[in-house]
Amino acid sequence: MAMRPTSGAAATAARDSKAARKAETLELATSDIAIIAAQELRVTLPVSGTLAAQSQATVKSKVAAEVRETPVPEGVKVVRGQVIVRLDTADLKARLSNAQATQEEAAARLALAQKSSHSNLALLKQKYISQNAFDTAQNSVELAQAGLKSADSQLDIARRAMDDATVRAPIDGIISKRFVQPGEKASPDMPLFAMVNLRRLILEAQVPASDIPRVRAGQQVTFGVEGFPDRAFAGSVVRINPAAEAGTRAMTVYIAVDNADGALRAGMFAKGGITLRKSAVMPLLPLVALRQEDGASIVYKIENNKVMAQPVKLGLRNEDEGMAEVAAGLAPGDRVMIVKLDGVKPGSAVKLPEPVRPAAAATGNRG
Repeated sequence: MAMRPTSGAAATAARDSKAARKAETLELATSDIAIIAAQELRVTLPVSGTLAAQSQATVKSKVAAEVRETPVPEGVKVVRGQVIVRLDTADLKARLSNAQATQEEAAARLALAQKSSHSNLALLKQKYISQNAFDTAQNSVELAQAGLKSADSQLDIARRAMDDATVRAPIDGIISKRFVQPGEKASPDMPLFAMVNLRRLILEAQVPASDIPRVRAGQQVTFGVEGFPDRAFAGSVVRINPAAEAGTRAMTVYIAVDNADGALRAGMFAKGGITLRKSAVMPLLPLVALRQEDGASIVYKIENNKVMAQPVKLGLRNEDEGMAEVAAGLAPGDRVMIVKLDGVKPGSAVKLPEPVRPAAAATGNRG
C-alpha cells in the first residue's frame, strides 16, 4: 500500500526549496554597484600657488613735508582720486609765493627790456646810436625772456608741489598698508600707502617644465582655498613665463581670476588643476568596474536582477579621478558592479539595494 507524504513533510520540503533559491540569489550592498550617469569628464594638471592682486600700487610722496592727516585707515575701500594723505603746506606756500614774486620780477624786467629795445631801434634808425649799442640792448631782451621762462617753470613746479601735498588714490582699491603717521616727516619718493584692487587676481602657479607643452593660454582652471571648503573658484591661463625657475626646473603659469564678490584675498594659497582636455556630456564609468576578458573590455551589468557581461568601448580617461568616458556599450541609468565578488559571474541572480549611488559618486572597494 502506497504511503502519501504527510503535510509536515511537504512543508519541510517547500521550505528547503525556498531556502535553496534564496541561497542562489546574492544580495548586493550599495557600495557594490553604481548607476551610470552622463557628465562632462575633464583631464586636469594639478597646480598650486599664491594669489596676488593684478592691480596694485605703492603711493609715494613727491614733496618733502610733514604728514598732517591720514583720513583713510587700512582695510578701507577707496576710489580713484579720493584723498588718502594730506601734507603740511606751510613751507610749500612760502615757496609758491617766492616763485610768484620771482616770476613777476622777471616779467617786469622783460617789459623794461622790450621798451628799451623799441627806443633803441628808433635811435638806430636816426643813427643816434651804433649798431653795437642796439645789439647790446636787444641781447638784454633775450636774456629777460629766458629769465621769465625760467621763472614760469619754477612757478609751475611750486604749484605742482602744492597740489602734491594732497595725495590721492591712483586706482580703485583697498588700503593694504600705511607706512606713515600724522606728524612724521615725508620726503620725496618715500612710501606713504600701499593699495590693492581685488576685483581681478593672478594665481602664480609653478608647473614642471615637462608638463608645459600641455599648457596653453585660455585653458580653464578650477581651484579651492582654505576657508571656503564648499566653494570652487575658477580662472583661466593668461600667460606662461618663458624661463624656468633656477634650481626647480619649473615654470610660472599666470592664471587670471575674477573676484567680483571680493571673497578672495591677495596672499591666499590656492590648490586646484588646469583643465587640459574635456569631453562632451557622455556616460561615465568608474574604472574600478572595468574587467578584461579575452583581451576585451567588459563590465558586469545588472539587468533584470541578473549579471551580464557587457562589452564597452572607452574614450577619454581621468586616472586621477578614476573615471572614463563610455563611447559605446552603456547608457545613463545602467547599473554596473564596481567590486569583484567571489562566485558572481554572468548569469548570477542578484538582488539590488535601494537607493544606488550614481557612478560619479561611487568609490572604494569591498573586500
